[in-house]
Amino acid sequence: MIFSNNFDNATVVGLIASAIRRDISFGELSPDTRLKIEELRIRYGGSSHSLREALTLLSSQGLVEANAQRGFRVSSATEEDLKDIIQFRWEIEKLGLEWSLKNGDVKWQGKVIAASHVLSKAQERVIVSPIDAALEWDEANRAFHISLMGASDSPRLITTQAQLYDQSRRFILRALRENQLNFLSIAENQSHLVQAILNGDQEAALTCLRLDIEGNLAHVIKDN
Repeated sequence: MIFSNNFDNATVVGLIASAIRRDISFGELSPDTRLKIEELRIRYGGSSHSLREALTLLSSQGLVEANAQRGFRVSSATEEDLKDIIQFRWEIEKLGLEWSLKNGDVKWQGKVIAASHVLSKAQERVIVSPIDAALEWDEANRAFHISLMGASDSPRLITTQAQLYDQSRRFILRALRENQLNFLSIAENQSHLVQAILNGDQEAALTCLRLDIEGNLAHVIKDN
C-alpha cells in the first residue's frame, strides 16, 4: 500500500485502519497476534505515527488491544468473546429495531427493503463464489443490520451497533470460509423479518432478528 503526498493524515490513517480491519476480519491477522509497527509498515505502508493512530482507532472499536508496556495485539477471539458479542449485539439491535418500529415511516421501510434486496443478491453470489464474494456479502449484511436501526434517531446506538458488528465479522467470515452457513435458512428468516417490519409486528420482527444474529454466529460456538 503506497500513499502519495495528496493524502492527508486522516485519510492515510483511515485507509490503514480499513486494511488492518479487513485482515483481522478475514483471519489474515490471527487473534492475539502481536502487531509490531515496523512489520506493519512493510505490510501496509504509512508512517509509524499513522500506524499507531490506526491501531488506536481499531482499539476503540474492540478489534485491537493496547498495552502501555507490550504495545498492540489483535484482540482475542474465544468462545466467551463470541457469546458476549452475540448477547450485546442482540440487546443493542433489539433496542434499535424497537425504536425504529415506533418512529419509522414508509421511507425507512423502503430503505430496509432495498438493503434486503442488495443482501439477497450478494448471498446468491457468495454461494457460488465464497472467497471472491465474501467481502461484498459481508458489507451487504452489515448494511442490512444498520438499516434496521435507521429510524431509531440515535446516532450513538447505530455507532455502537457498527462497532459490535465489526467485532463479530471474523467469526461470521470464519463460518463462511468453513462452509457452515445455511444461506437458505438465513435468507428465509430475513424475508420473514422484512415482512414483519412491513406488518408492524414487533414480536415477530424481534424473533427473526435474534435468529438472524444467531444464525450467523451461534454455530461457531458449537465448533470451538
